[in-house]
Amino acid sequence: QVQLVESGGGLVQAGGSLRLSCAASGRTFSSLHMGWFRQAPGKERDVVATISQSGSGPYYVDSVKGRFTISRDNAKNTGYLQMNSLKPEDTAVYYCATLEGIYSWFRSRDENSYKYWGQGTQVTVSS
Repeated sequence: QVQLVESGGGLVQAGGSLRLSCAASGRTFSSLHMGWFRQAPGKERDVVATISQSGSGPYYVDSVKGRFTISRDNAKNTGYLQMNSLKPEDTAVYYCATLEGIYSWFRSRDENSYKYWGQGTQVTVSS
């Protein structure tokens, strides 16, 4: 079992920044790959960024490339999503999740590959 708790969401103006955190417990965090997903109102949940267990090979969806940075600190059992130059279309509930096994963009962008999920944190970007 893995417990994930997201934090750091909130209301921010367009152009602003937020850093989301994902605190993990229950299993060795360093053995798990991690992804961030988001779900906007009325839309499906989509991948935002993913990172391997060692912190290598980060992947980003095109819409956030150059603005968001995924990272992790295995010593602190915590993952992060730094979000800069936020836009109103980034408004969504953001979720972190963990993935086991082979790490690839093909697998990591599919939410069905993930076993454990956090409860989500709301990010609202005003124009």
